[in-house]
Amino acid sequence: MRLDNGRESSNIEDRRGSGPRLAGRGSLGIGAVVLALVAMYFGVDPSVVLDLASGPGQSVQETSGPPPADDKQAQFVSKVLADTEDTWSQIFTASGSRYTDPKLVLYSGATNTACGTGQAAMGPFYCPGDARVYLDMSFFEEMQRRLNAPGDFARAYVIAHEIGHHVQNLTGTADKVNRQQRRSSQVEANQLSVRMELQADCYAGIWAHHANRARQILEPGDVEAALNAASAIGDDRLQKEAQGYVVPDAFTHGTSAQRVRWFKRGLETGNPGNCDTFSAASL
Repeated sequence: MRLDNGRESSNIEDRRGSGPRLAGRGSLGIGAVVLALVAMYFGVDPSVVLDLASGPGQSVQETSGPPPADDKQAQFVSKVLADTEDTWSQIFTASGSRYTDPKLVLYSGATNTACGTGQAAMGPFYCPGDARVYLDMSFFEEMQRRLNAPGDFARAYVIAHEIGHHVQNLTGTADKVNRQQRRSSQVEANQLSVRMELQADCYAGIWAHHANRARQILEPGDVEAALNAASAIGDDRLQKEAQGYVVPDAFTHGTSAQRVRWFKRGLETGNPGNCDTFSAASL
């Protein structure tokens, strides 16, 4: 993946330096840990899961600042974020609207968010309450070790997917779906969540399409790495690994095949209008 000449974003907030730790009452129970491991992929609803995991009376002690200048991994994240800013700003401008950049928070272990206490076991997530993406970069190691999804572009896909949720927040899709979910059964709410996640996958592909056309970021093997990452975090695959069987009604993110399909749709077409998972008869 070619980002050597790319700019770095000014919207990175690094909370890793002080070694954040949980304080106060409450602890992360074994049930929450199991749930976290099953849900350790993109777009987990933090307003529900993180508050349950953190327990009452719990807080995080931390400080924040810019990443160290010699932190290569943070530089990579910053450049990917900057590239998503440039891409989505152009797309929004072309449609007559304005893109507002999100912040991306780097943390270790746990951190405060507007959606509850973020914890590393939950994986990367977007919090609409403060328009921030939260990332413990140990997840990149998990991608390589546990999910067998290494490579820079696979990591960029993680970030781009979460930025896709920010796009949904800006366009009002997130609010609309949340209102529908509150009026729905659990199975119906899960189905709406799947459509949200697949749309974010498609938006990740949209970013890759436009970034490559404008800046030639892709190298041989990059697309395959992203497709492998999308496949690795399908509900069917993760459920099979975690419990030995699959429960389709419990899907919240889509199957491996669905996640690959919608990412490819965005990558191949570059048209956000083709990411309307909510109108699709078949996912």
